[in-house]
Parts: sequence; C-alpha cells; structure tokens
Amino acid sequence: MTINKPILAQADSSLPGLNYAVELQKLAASVGFDWPNIEGVIDKIHEEIDEVNAETNTPDNHARLLDEMGDLLFACTNLARHLNIDPEMALAAGNEKFYRRFSQLEQLAKTQEKKIEHLSLEALDLLWERVKHDEK
Repeated sequence: MTINKPILAQADSSLPGLNYAVELQKLAASVGFDWPNIEGVIDKIHEEIDEVNAETNTPDNHARLLDEMGDLLFACTNLARHLNIDPEMALAAGNEKFYRRFSQLEQLAKTQEKKIEHLSLEALDLLWERVKHDEK
C-alpha cells in the first residue's frame, strides 16, 4: 500500500527561506497552480504592497504586518522564480551592492570632512546618488 505524501510536504523545509519558497511554488506549479504570465505575478506584488501599506496605519499591528510582509516576500520570490533568478543569490548580490555603496557613501562624507551621523536624509541621499552615478 502506497501512502501519497501531500504535494507541498515534498519540499525541503531545511532550505533557506527564499529557496524553500521557490520549492513550494514549483510544487504548486507542477499541478497547475501558477500564474500563466509574469504580469500576474507583478500585479500580485503590487497587491501585497498595498496590503502592507494598509496595515502600517494601524497601531500595535505587528502580527498583521508580519503576515503581510511574508506574503510580499513570497510574491517577490515568485517573481524571481518566473525570471529564473535564484532569490538567495539575488538577495546576496543586493546586500553586497548596498554594503559597497554605503561604504563609499561613508568614505565620500569623510573626504568632505562631514560626520555621517550629522547629515540630513536629504544630504545622505545626495551622496548616495553620487555614489550610484560614479559606479556607472
């Protein structure tokens, strides 16, 4: 007698969260539960952003925000899957790029003899844009 395992139970839950999400999505897609095109995934991301935004206006709402952020990250992971992008690799690259740029921003402030912690957000953003421009 063969006992059928539930479809999603076949995913490796020991994977990092983003890769586990991809496995769940691939398993669901294997039985036809998937967006037929990328536009549906992007629309879902916009919907999830709206839901996060709506929850930010409610005080003492950490549990709902956690839930909605999870949905948003899951939807973004789905977009990565549809684009054949490893979401863990994409996040690692994004982290590295942010680290590199922020470090350059710090160095730029230092060469201008400015203390970064005393700069306004607007001044920091100008430095950030300069760093981004200089990278091109």
